[in-house]
Amino acid sequence: MNGYLYETHLHTSQASACGRVQGADYIDYMIDMGYQGMIVTDHFFNGNSCVPPIPWKERVHWYASGFEQAKKAAANRDFDVFFGVEFNFKGDEYLIYGVDEKWLCDNEDIMSLSRGQVYERVKAAGAIMIQAHPYRERGYLSDIRLTPSVSDGIEIYNAANRDNENALAYRYAQKLNVPVTAGSDIHYLDPDAMGGMLFPERLKNISDFVNAVLQEKGIPVKVEKGRCRPVEEIPAMTVPTALPGFPVFYEGEPV
Repeated sequence: MNGYLYETHLHTSQASACGRVQGADYIDYMIDMGYQGMIVTDHFFNGNSCVPPIPWKERVHWYASGFEQAKKAAANRDFDVFFGVEFNFKGDEYLIYGVDEKWLCDNEDIMSLSRGQVYERVKAAGAIMIQAHPYRERGYLSDIRLTPSVSDGIEIYNAANRDNENALAYRYAQKLNVPVTAGSDIHYLDPDAMGGMLFPERLKNISDFVNAVLQEKGIPVKVEKGRCRPVEEIPAMTVPTALPGFPVFYEGEPV
């Protein structure tokens, strides 16, 4: 498929406790895999973070260090590196695109806010919140929380998810009729299937990504053996074969 391929969900070892790769060490790998760029979305402090509880601005600077290192490593390469955040509430996580390190420094109270309050600030900044892997089931989770009122879109393909979890997310996004994304949720250099968004034009910055997602200009794809395949063409990723195994809460209410 023709277009520009971007990784939208990536963790570095500098800020994510589950990350196994430093930001700079992703660049050659991603280029070899056919990507034009990547968005670093490390776990924020209310998620699986490895950043210690030091003074806030120092903490944010540490948090952004994986991104900054990756961006510096890509400076002389034909490869784009953008900044994002993965923000956690009660197991439901959101990919925030369009904010930066300064915005995080200016919002020191962000972890004390409700979902709606965080969403208001994100939107005021011209950014978006995408609910990540909404139907994920893992031993560290106890339920599924669906929150369309604070989600600009849904991550319908997450390469770290099981097929049925992705299919449930795809069906959910279809019902909502909202923008969709796809990403690898990559933590280490993995030769298995990855994910991403394919765009008709190269993105200049994270604002271009935000606008392209909202205008639904990108194609969510599965990346395997150097080939991009649209998620919507893969039955295993779009047709659920089972109901969720966890209790499902919709806007805080069980369904």
